[in-house]
Amino acid sequence: MANLDEPHPGKVLKLAGTTPKKPFIIRYLDADDILGEVLFGLIMTLGFTLGAGLIVQEGQDAIRQMLLGILGCNVAWGLVDGAMYIISSMFNRSRKARLLQLIQQSTTDEDALAIVRRELDPSLEPYATEQERSQLYQSVLVRLKDIAPQRNHLKKEDIYGAVATFWLVFVFAIPAVAPFLIFNDRFVALRVSDLLLLSLLFLVGYHLGRALHTNPWILGSIVFLVGLVCVAIVVSLGG
Repeated sequence: MANLDEPHPGKVLKLAGTTPKKPFIIRYLDADDILGEVLFGLIMTLGFTLGAGLIVQEGQDAIRQMLLGILGCNVAWGLVDGAMYIISSMFNRSRKARLLQLIQQSTTDEDALAIVRRELDPSLEPYATEQERSQLYQSVLVRLKDIAPQRNHLKKEDIYGAVATFWLVFVFAIPAVAPFLIFNDRFVALRVSDLLLLSLLFLVGYHLGRALHTNPWILGSIVFLVGLVCVAIVVSLGG
């Protein structure tokens, strides 16, 4: 008699061959990149809200002006950050292409091997002996000599990564905007917005510390204190 608890063989094969689709942002950004973008996005958002608090005066249009100012600044920063992502990606490919060209144009194998060693040694030295690295570099050099340099051009992955970067910056502006949709008092909404942003700064700093293999409490606290000092300065100026 078949065991009712056992899945059907066909179902097992189907499940085994199914690869869960990663979220859009994770497909194009590393975890460290995501945390870094969120952290700097939050810092910029806090700067926008504090700046708007100094400029926007009380009145019926104060809330609307704050909303438009914060959203507009975050959209602008997201576009700049996305453009910088594209430039950085193309620059990294260009650097690798120049490195390949230098290796292939070297007059001797010793010169080419020295370039490979200079490029890879900082990453591999803690994990491999000199003999192991030398053998690896020889293999890498043989492989690189057969690779034809490719022209650097914009790729769809660059655009998708830029969109993911923009989306991160925009989404994490929502906690800064939400209080202005709830509270009619500009001062109350601004202080609640600051509190939410400071809390997020600590959480992101904490997780970034874990990703960087350092003390997450210290890094989270440092980021929080930096934001708190900025808030205190603006409040003292009347913001």
